[in-house]
Amino acid sequence: MGDLGMIIPAGMLFAAFLLKLPALCRNRHDILLGAVCGLLLMASLVFLLAAVPTIAAINRVGGVPNLAAPVVYSVLTAFSGACLVLIIIWRGGTTERTRRASRLCVIVYGTVIVALNTLFVLGDASEERLRDFDTHYANTPFIREMIVLYLLAHTMAAVVTAALCWHWSRRVTGELRAGLVLIVIGYLLNLGFDGTKLVAVAARWADEDWDWLSTRAAPPLASLAAPLIGGGFVLPLVTQRLGIGWRTAVRYRRLGPLASRLNDAAGGGAPGVTIGPWASLELRLIRREAAIHDGIISLRPYFDGAVREEVLARALAQGHPPDEAEILADAAMIAAAGRAHEADPGRTSPTGDGSSVQPSTRADDLVRMSVALRTSPLVQEAARRATLSGA
Repeated sequence: MGDLGMIIPAGMLFAAFLLKLPALCRNRHDILLGAVCGLLLMASLVFLLAAVPTIAAINRVGGVPNLAAPVVYSVLTAFSGACLVLIIIWRGGTTERTRRASRLCVIVYGTVIVALNTLFVLGDASEERLRDFDTHYANTPFIREMIVLYLLAHTMAAVVTAALCWHWSRRVTGELRAGLVLIVIGYLLNLGFDGTKLVAVAARWADEDWDWLSTRAAPPLASLAAPLIGGGFVLPLVTQRLGIGWRTAVRYRRLGPLASRLNDAAGGGAPGVTIGPWASLELRLIRREAAIHDGIISLRPYFDGAVREEVLARALAQGHPPDEAEILADAAMIAAAGRAHEADPGRTSPTGDGSSVQPSTRADDLVRMSVALRTSPLVQEAARRATLSGA
């Protein structure tokens, strides 16, 4: 696969990071989203640093042969530990046990990174090796230990993370389970990467040359694993966001008839609130709900308890459940009040006997009333009667 085997996964992971970045900017306090974005960026960095041109550039700029080796190993180890920490937090929340496990991972993998760099300094890796560093220095004191240490740390993270995700996936369903399965598959491929590397290094210890396992077989496994792991972390967040967006869009559309009926009473919408054409759907929903509440307040002098009681009785007589009959009665009273407002704007005293009758303002009830305004013959008949009486 050559250098493309590193550049392509780096680009894919960075693209996934860019796709999630706007959501992170809008939800800066979302710890899980921030952690996933950080992991995507770190994973992209791992593959970018592991590309041969980048390795050569690091060695050249640093002025130390093979300086890229401890840099790449350190970033890879940090990524492995970060993935494990994220899974622990994602699975266990913010309990004290979760915090202890997370701190332990940070301490262990932080210690490994320090040890990797210390071993590199103690060893002698004066001959630059851009592609076969692991096998070429497999018998060099201190460098040998550094290579084995990073592979074992990566293997341990892969085993633990895969096991946690697999056990967790058996207790959940839907997008979360699909994401966890992707992570498990990705880490199984990572185990294949670690295994081929370790076999190639062990072959050097036995005076055998199986370097092709390290230079040609292992990199494609890592290149396949990275998008799967990144996708596994992103999938539940993306589908959750899409689900929220879909529910927001449905709610916004269903509130349309009620917002339209109350628009004139509220003075054309929420005063002093201006949103641009690129405003988010969530902001538009908030503005629509605010306008509906303003409209209900403005129509208070026009609410007629007699209209409500009549429609309630008729709805119950037609077999509607009590809660649905209440919604139809409230919707009919709002519809009649809107028509009365059109005929006589500016009223300040209540209609009828002056009793303070108010429709429900619960969020779900407002949606049901809005639907009733558009679909219920009882509500539409009440509106027609109000128009005729006003005329």
